[in-house]
Amino acid sequence: MNKILVEGIKLYAYHGCLDAEAKIGAEYIVDVIIETDFTEAAQTDDLTKTIDYVIVYNIVKNQMAIRSKLIEHVAKRILDSIKKKFTTLKKIEVKVTKLNPPMNGHVERVSVVVIA
Repeated sequence: MNKILVEGIKLYAYHGCLDAEAKIGAEYIVDVIIETDFTEAAQTDDLTKTIDYVIVYNIVKNQMAIRSKLIEHVAKRILDSIKKKFTTLKKIEVKVTKLNPPMNGHVERVSVVVIA
């Protein structure tokens, strides 16, 4: 089994339970790890025989643009959308990180990871 990692996707989005988060927004980082068999792509140099990470990026970007109260919800939507698009993947992990979350204390980041 092989892995494709699309890491450090930096986006500005408006997720959160607070009204201010819907107006102000925050910075997020999304990482996607996909396990798949890209042996044929590696041998033939054929993009159609692997997972196109440009499509993965666009799925992440589109899903992050849809407001959610919870980053758990947006992470699951990203995972489900990628799974639906690429039926050949064997395993997927999506990590959504919110930078500088509004909390009563100094917290650099909060992350959630969903795996299927």
